[in-house]
Amino acid sequence: MKTRLRELRAERGWSQAELAERLGVSRQTVNSIETERYEPSLSLAFRVAALFGATVEQVFQPTT
Repeated sequence: MKTRLRELRAERGWSQAELAERLGVSRQTVNSIETERYEPSLSLAFRVAALFGATVEQVFQPTT
C-alpha cells in the first residue's frame, strides 16, 4: 500500500512524534506506515484521513 502520510505531515511541519501524539499511536507506528512496512487498521486509516481533512483513498492507495 502506498501512502502520502510523509508528504501530508511535512506540509504541516509536524514531526513523526507530533503526528503520533495527534493520532494516539507511537512514533514507531507512524514511521512504519510512512516506510510502508505496516498497513494501518481501518480505524487508524480513518483517523489519519480525518486529521488531514482527506479521504482514506487520498492518503492511502493500494499497490497492484
